[in-house]
Amino acid sequence: MLVSLKIENFALIDQLELELKPGLNVLTGETGAGKSIILDAIDAVLGGKASGRWVRTGTEKALVEATFQVDTRLSGWLSEQAIPDGGAIITCRRDLTAGKNSVRSKSRLNGIPVKKPQMDALRQLLIEITAQGQTLQLGDHDLQRDWLDGFGDQKLLEQKGQVAANYAAASSAKKILDARRQADRQRAEQIEMLQFQNKEFSEAALEDPNELEDLQIEHQRLSHSVELQQQSYQVYQMLYENDDGSACSDLLGDAETVLTDMLRFDPDINPIIEMVAEALAQVQEAGQQINAYGENIETDPERLDQIEARISQLKQLCRKYNRDLPELIEHYQTIQASLASMGEAGQSIEELEKAYQHKQAKLLESCDRLTKLRQAAAKKLEADLVTQLKPLAMERVKFKVDIQSQVPTIHGGDAIAFLFSPNPGEPLQPLADIASGGEMSRFLLALKACFSKVDPISTMVFDEIDVGVSGRVAQAIAEKLHQLSREHQVLCVTHQPLVAAMADAHYHVGKHVIASATEPASKHSQKPKSKSAQTQLLEAVPTKAPTKEEAKALEKIAAQTRRHAKGRSQDQTKGKTKEAKARTDAGERTIVRVTPLGNTEARRDELAQLAGGRSHSEAIAFADSLLAQAETIRKAG
Repeated sequence: MLVSLKIENFALIDQLELELKPGLNVLTGETGAGKSIILDAIDAVLGGKASGRWVRTGTEKALVEATFQVDTRLSGWLSEQAIPDGGAIITCRRDLTAGKNSVRSKSRLNGIPVKKPQMDALRQLLIEITAQGQTLQLGDHDLQRDWLDGFGDQKLLEQKGQVAANYAAASSAKKILDARRQADRQRAEQIEMLQFQNKEFSEAALEDPNELEDLQIEHQRLSHSVELQQQSYQVYQMLYENDDGSACSDLLGDAETVLTDMLRFDPDINPIIEMVAEALAQVQEAGQQINAYGENIETDPERLDQIEARISQLKQLCRKYNRDLPELIEHYQTIQASLASMGEAGQSIEELEKAYQHKQAKLLESCDRLTKLRQAAAKKLEADLVTQLKPLAMERVKFKVDIQSQVPTIHGGDAIAFLFSPNPGEPLQPLADIASGGEMSRFLLALKACFSKVDPISTMVFDEIDVGVSGRVAQAIAEKLHQLSREHQVLCVTHQPLVAAMADAHYHVGKHVIASATEPASKHSQKPKSKSAQTQLLEAVPTKAPTKEEAKALEKIAAQTRRHAKGRSQDQTKGKTKEAKARTDAGERTIVRVTPLGNTEARRDELAQLAGGRSHSEAIAFADSLLAQAETIRKAG
C-alpha cells in the first residue's frame, strides 16, 4: 500500500507531503488543476521515463519520494536484491536534475542506489496504474493476448515460456538451414568462378615470377640483334685486333715492352709492369668474349614473335586481375588451395533440414498445449468479466475470447481477439469496433477487477476511469471502485461526484498564482513561512480540525460553488484568462496545492461544485444525499 508521497519542485508542485489511506482515495478538482501531476510523480518514483517537464521551471532539481508498506512477497524480493530491510515500509526515492537537453535521474530504495530494471520489477510488485487513454488500447490484439495470459495460472505462464524457448530454438535452426542453403548457392557460384580462373592460369602456365622480366630482356636483344652484332665487332677491333695497330691490346703490349726496358735501370718499375701486364690480359680476354658474343647473336624473327605474344598474354592477365606477375602466381596458388578445401562440406543440408523439422515439431506441440491452457483461461475470463460487467449497467452483455490459429510466433500459435456485444440481439464483434467510450471505460474497470482477484498487487491507480459516463453508470462505477477498495488500496482521479462521494479519503487539487518570492513548506498543504493574509488564503492547511486558514479556504470553495450557479462556463473562461495572464506577469508563478478534505462540510462543498448545473442550495442538497448514500453502501458492504 502507498503510505505517503513527498514531492519537491516537480512540474507545478513546489512542495507536497501527502499521506494516503487504505481504501478508496479520490483526487478531484477542475480540469487542468494538476491532478494527473500527482500520478506522474508516482510513475516517476517507480522508474517512469524521465521528462524535461518534470523539473519545475526555474529550478534545477526535483525530488519524489514514496513510502509503501512491505508484505511477504516484497520482503523476499528485497532480500534477493540485497537491499536493506526497512522494517514494515520501503522508501522509494528519485532525484531528477535538469540538464541542457536532458534530465538525469538517480533512484534509491531504502537509501541504496538501484538501476531501472530493478525499479521496473519492483513496480510490478507495488502498483498498477491505469492511465488516461488506456481504453484506446483495448482493441490491441497483442495487449488482449497479454491480458488473457496474465489471467491464466502459473502453468500457462510456464508453458508460454516454453513456447518462447522452442520458438527461439526453431528460429535458430531455420536460420542455420537458410544460411547453409545460401552458402551452398554461393559456394557453387564461387567454385564455378574459381574453376574458370584456375583453368585460365593453368593454360597460361604461370610458374616463374621473373618470367615477364626475362622475356622483356630477351625481346630487347632479339629486336636489336643487327645493331648488337655491329657494335660488338667494333668493340672487338678497339680492344684486340686493328689493322693500323691502334687496338688497346697492341698499345698495352708496346707499353709493356718499354717498361721492361726501363726495368734495367730502375727495379721500382716492376709493379707498374705487373699492372700493365694484368690489364693486357684482361683486355685480351674481353676481346675474345665480345668476339664470341657477336658470333652467337642470331636474328630469329619467329622467336621474337613468340616472345611478343607471351608478353602480351602475361600483361593482359595482370591487368585483368590487377596484380603483377608474382602476385598473380600467388593468387593462382590460393585458388588451387581453395578448390581443394571446398570439397569438405561439413553438415549436409539433409541433416540440417531434419534438425529444423524436429525443433519445429516441438514448437507446434508446445503451441498446442498453450492453446488448450488459453482456452481454459478464456472460459474463466469470459465468465468473470461478464459477472463484473453486469453491475456496471450492462445486464445483457455478452463477451467471448476468440482464439484462432496462426503461424507460430514467440507468443504461440494463437490470434486472440476480444468479442463484445453490449445489447441483446447484436452479434459479437471486435471490442474496438462496437464499444462506445463509456462501454470501454466500464470494460477496462471490469477487466482490472477480474485481475485484482489473481494479482496480489496492493495499490491500484485509475486516472479518470469514469470518463464518458454519467447517471446510473457512474453510480455503478463508484460502487465497483468501492468494492475494489475493500481488497486493495485504490487511488482515483475523477470528475464524478458519485465516485468522489464513495471516497475513504478525499483530496481537492487546485492551481494558484502566487508571488515568486513565496517559499511555502509544510506537510500536506505546505503552511507558508510568510504570514500574509493573501498567502494564507491561497494555501490549504490539512489539520484534523479546521483552522482559520482552512476555514477561509473552505469558504473560497463554497464561494466558487455559488459563483458557478450564476454561470460556470463564464467563470472558467475568466479564470483561465487570469491564469494565462499570471503566467506572463513578472514575479508570479503557478503552483498546485492539494487539500485533504477531512470533514463533512468540506467534502459537501467539493461535491456540490463537482455536481454543477444546479443552484447553490440544490447542489448542497445533492451533495448531502450523495454522502448519505455512500455511507449506507459502506455499512451494507
